[in-house]
Amino acid sequence: MMQASRIAPARSRMSRTLTLDGRRIRDLASFYDAINRTFMTGVDWRLGHSLDALDDMLYGGYGALDGDAPVTLVWTDFERSREALGIETTRAWLQDKLDTPGRYDTARIRRDLDALDAGSGPTFFDLVLEILAAHPNITLEMR
Repeated sequence: MMQASRIAPARSRMSRTLTLDGRRIRDLASFYDAINRTFMTGVDWRLGHSLDALDDMLYGGYGALDGDAPVTLVWTDFERSREALGIETTRAWLQDKLDTPGRYDTARIRRDLDALDAGSGPTFFDLVLEILAAHPNITLEMR
């Protein structure tokens, strides 16, 4: 006699939509505030001001990314955010790192500043987009 196999029902992988409110993004602090409002729901701690922490958070496991369902991230006022996190903000961010000796690779930071000033280096905004693009479960919708 054949025994029926037990097959668990497939988990739903229905896409969720999250909105990052670009109107609120004016600088790095307000960017991370917006990220925390969007992704850290239901969590009693906040993401720190770190691109590595942002990257880690996007792998999921807590907050709005608890689970493995695909996510559409609608980033409103996208161009305003690009400007707010552009060259001047990036220069100040890199200079802050230079002003903290012993904590960062100052030679690399100086190279990054030189590239930014030459027009060939990425802005903070560009780096955020690179991080988002490295997460195939997240689809970015720019508005």
